[in-house]
Amino acid sequence: MDVPRDPDRRTPAGATPLPKKTPLPERPEKQQTAQTSGESTELLVLPAPTQPGLKHPQPVDSRTESTATSRRPPKTDPDLKERPALTLPGWVALLAILLAAGSVLVVLSRAGVLPILSGVPDLRTAAAREAGGAVVTGWMLAAVTVAGLAALVALTGLLANRSGETRVLSRWGRYRGTVRRAGLLWVNPMLRRRRVDVRLRHWRSEPVQVTDRAGMPIVVRLLVVWRIKDTARAVFVVADYEDYLREQIHAVLTRTASTLPCDSNAAPGPALRDGQWFGDELSRALAAEAAPAGLEVFSVQPLALDYAPEVAESMRRRRLADLDAGLRTVLVDDAVEAAALAVRRLERATAHELDEAARSALMEQLLVAFVAPAGVASALTGTVPAPVARAVARNGTARKEGNLA
Repeated sequence: MDVPRDPDRRTPAGATPLPKKTPLPERPEKQQTAQTSGESTELLVLPAPTQPGLKHPQPVDSRTESTATSRRPPKTDPDLKERPALTLPGWVALLAILLAAGSVLVVLSRAGVLPILSGVPDLRTAAAREAGGAVVTGWMLAAVTVAGLAALVALTGLLANRSGETRVLSRWGRYRGTVRRAGLLWVNPMLRRRRVDVRLRHWRSEPVQVTDRAGMPIVVRLLVVWRIKDTARAVFVVADYEDYLREQIHAVLTRTASTLPCDSNAAPGPALRDGQWFGDELSRALAAEAAPAGLEVFSVQPLALDYAPEVAESMRRRRLADLDAGLRTVLVDDAVEAAALAVRRLERATAHELDEAARSALMEQLLVAFVAPAGVASALTGTVPAPVARAVARNGTARKEGNLA
């Protein structure tokens, strides 16, 4: 049987006292469970352990979506996609035409319509021989009609398709397929055919005037390389895919140019003068806008980028002023470093440390000498402090004595 020990009991001599156990604070979950165990047996939802830097996921409210997200291209009919049309080789249609023509000739010969040639067997029927002329029966008319219709269908269905071109087939406004095979083919003559060029194209834009982030008008010229990828969408989704692409180029250019300034002379950072970034951004945005219309954009390259004529002269002067200010800053920094280095070398050469006033005066004169334009006399020797002047004079006398010796 366990006997409870007195916590105030002293430790016997020679024994090592054991550390007292400090009661650990009960967790909130256990306290909450203990309070509710006697009342009910409800299930408690315990809070998940939290870690620093982690936040609980919050539901996303679609109504508070950021307006800075990129605009989504318009949606199109997902079932409207290019698919191959039913075609036959051209030699099949030619063979059908030859067979129909031969059948008509045989029927006309049997009816006695064609003249009898020497060396050609007589194919006339017995009735035609007895009558001595043409005898046309009903089955002959039917055979000639069927053969003529077959030849007409075979002839009107012939199609010569060149490489780099396709034919979009439709009937009563409904898409029926696309012919991409080159050569002589036969298609259903009841279908409407539209020629679509799928070769690689390039389009050089006229000067387009837009504004940058600073509100300055700029003029941009672009070179766009593109082609038609999905002929079904290019024909049936938009009225004119070339006009659609042209308008999208202007819209994308306006939206992209307004994100950055044209130049970054005043403050370092990205600018529209970065042709690589500008071209990549235009290519990405234009490809997303042209995809619903079945167009594939390979690249958009800026050919020319300059300010509009009304502000070009003022911006050129501002750019020159910024460059001149930057050059002056570099020159002054170099002159300060050179003057400080000259003062330190002079102190080492004369073994004399200048005081603060003398050092400041000497650096001022050196800066004036370094920065002053050529041909302007320097007042360095008249205002140099006495210890430095004596050191300079001493060095000059030593040089003269050395030259005389």
